[in-house]
Amino acid sequence: MDLSVRIGSLHLKNPVMTASGTFGYGEEYAEFIDLSMLGAVVVKGLSLLPKEGNPPPRIVETASGMLNAIGLQNIGIERFIREKVPFLRTYDTNVIVNFFGDSVDEYVAAAERLSSVDGIHGLEMNISCPNKQAGWCIFGTDPRVTSEVVGAVRKATKLPLIVKLSPNVTDISLMAKVAADAGADALSVINTLTGMVIDIRTRRPKLANRTGGLSGPAIRPVAVRMVYEVYQAVKVPIIGMGGIMHAEDALEFILAGASAVAVGTANFINPTATTDILEGIEAYMIEEKIGMVSTLTGAAHAA
Repeated sequence: MDLSVRIGSLHLKNPVMTASGTFGYGEEYAEFIDLSMLGAVVVKGLSLLPKEGNPPPRIVETASGMLNAIGLQNIGIERFIREKVPFLRTYDTNVIVNFFGDSVDEYVAAAERLSSVDGIHGLEMNISCPNKQAGWCIFGTDPRVTSEVVGAVRKATKLPLIVKLSPNVTDISLMAKVAADAGADALSVINTLTGMVIDIRTRRPKLANRTGGLSGPAIRPVAVRMVYEVYQAVKVPIIGMGGIMHAEDALEFILAGASAVAVGTANFINPTATTDILEGIEAYMIEEKIGMVSTLTGAAHAA
């Protein structure tokens, strides 16, 4: 069987990746799985300077999912390069760094710095976090601003550039086209959906931030639908994500149009979720007598 896929110029040994923000910097899961088994490790979102994130409480469970308002807490790019990259270099896998900024200039500076580091194989732009300040979300919801920031970063790096799209828009196909036209090599579809939970006793939101990002199985049908629509709208590869818990879920995304999948919330419940899903995909291919996993991408469109 050929499990390899291509995401722009990136060659992945298989289509299973981690979703940013759910896998730390890789070290946290290394005692549970061999990171070299994965197609790619996507690390927690990074900014030029360290960020403390939002005040607690920052996580609340919901029906078939969870809300998080971590607020992109991270150790900053320089500390990541100094302390985390040497560890990641010891594994035979692609390292993709998720990054963000509070301005176009910050996005560009972050991309330039990360692009100079040996051992980083691709960049994922987060323009769509639903639990930061409202003004920040304009990067992922205003087509003009999206085009500007993606275009600026495209000029700043030669690494494969993945843009993580927000589902909190009227037409995700339009945003996908804008990002692709501005230079994205691939698209991550989708980030979390904005949600809220209210405590009926205190009569206040359970999150200190009031709203947060909804993830987990509850959002999977929405995510699959959006991958399906984006596949019809653009030619660049899609990384599907949103509530993938089992191999069957991952295959659903691939059939909808994803070239690869990213496993997120499942990592919190089962630290071996990524490799379990990979084994399940292999078993499916044997059962269905499929030689190349890439032939499954978008197959639902021909049905």
